[in-house]
Amino acid sequence: MNGELKKPDKTAFRNAVFLGGMCSIAYLAVYIAKYILSQISPQMTAEGVLSESQIGTLSSLYFIVYAVGQLINGIIGDRIKAKYMISFGLAFGGCCLLVFSQTTHTFTIAKLAYAAMGFFLSMIYAPLSKLVAENTEPIYTTRCSLGYTFASLLGSPAAGMLAMFLTWQWVLNVGSSILIAMGVICFLVLSLFERKKIIQYGKYKAPKKSAGGTGGIKLLIKHDIIKFSFVSILTGVVRTTVVFWMPIYFNQYLEFSPKTATLIASASTIVLSLSAFMAVFSFEKIYKFNLERMVLTDFAIAAALFLLLWIIKIPAANVGIMLLAVLFSKNVDNIMWSRYCPSLRDTGMVSSATGYLDFLSYIAASVSTKLFADASTTIGWDGLILVWCALMVGGIAVSIPYKKIFKKA
Repeated sequence: MNGELKKPDKTAFRNAVFLGGMCSIAYLAVYIAKYILSQISPQMTAEGVLSESQIGTLSSLYFIVYAVGQLINGIIGDRIKAKYMISFGLAFGGCCLLVFSQTTHTFTIAKLAYAAMGFFLSMIYAPLSKLVAENTEPIYTTRCSLGYTFASLLGSPAAGMLAMFLTWQWVLNVGSSILIAMGVICFLVLSLFERKKIIQYGKYKAPKKSAGGTGGIKLLIKHDIIKFSFVSILTGVVRTTVVFWMPIYFNQYLEFSPKTATLIASASTIVLSLSAFMAVFSFEKIYKFNLERMVLTDFAIAAALFLLLWIIKIPAANVGIMLLAVLFSKNVDNIMWSRYCPSLRDTGMVSSATGYLDFLSYIAASVSTKLFADASTTIGWDGLILVWCALMVGGIAVSIPYKKIFKKA
């Protein structure tokens, strides 16, 4: 898992570009669909199609089903070809979005269609991670993750562009068409990659004793899955929840005007979008491919910054410290997906592990969003900052290489 990686030949590089590019485009389609409802909600509420409460219900339902789907489809993804999981997930997700667009007047059916879309779109990420991990050299696997990240960042503005020029009905129709088309394209292109030997299946398999039993769990435990379960939960809280509450924090705690707080939060989001590039750069250049050292160090830096956030009240300085604290936490999150999960390819369970960790991250974010909303009024923002700091200290505790320490002792 640690140690510098040798640079492969030009053929390996070319294949990684082809495969990583195809998977990134497919992932972009997922994120366009994910953000469509958010972008068209002003139109829908203005026309009385759906209320704010109904849109909130749809969003919550989507993420719950998406999280559970990650767990289920992650396991299935280690047993079925990624080509089928990715292409069928995209196509059926598109069909569900199309049904949703035609049934908004019947909220019960609309809810079922939107939730089903969440399940089908959860068929993409874990099998996609397995496909890339098993068919690219480790150094390119890590860099391919940047393609997914960049694609996910483009999802919201792409959906926003559609909402600017089209009615909400046509945005949904175009979004569903994109998903269905990408499902067909992925099936054809991945079939071509199979014939060209760019992708092959079955090279990495879990030991036979692991099939259907506890052997798979034991194998993942040997590869630090327990530690990264806690890492996924802790970074999931910060990655989603802290960022979600940033505008209110800037407004209520730092006393910026609502408009200024929103502007600062938007600018912060743009800066934080660069965290994936920073994570890969620091992993390779600063930490010299040492994953354990990076996770422990970045958690420690994030904890120190959150403590400094509690001490320093000067608004401008506080904003900068908050940004850095979240950035270092997201570094850990990004390197977990781009380096740790692909490093499990020899176990044959990349998809299962990725889906499981993504499930934990989403569930933690969902639960903590509500808890933090209540905490901001009960213990105040100062108390909440200390909670964030404590979470990072927890990250330090789970990241300490106890095995090495006790072995030396």
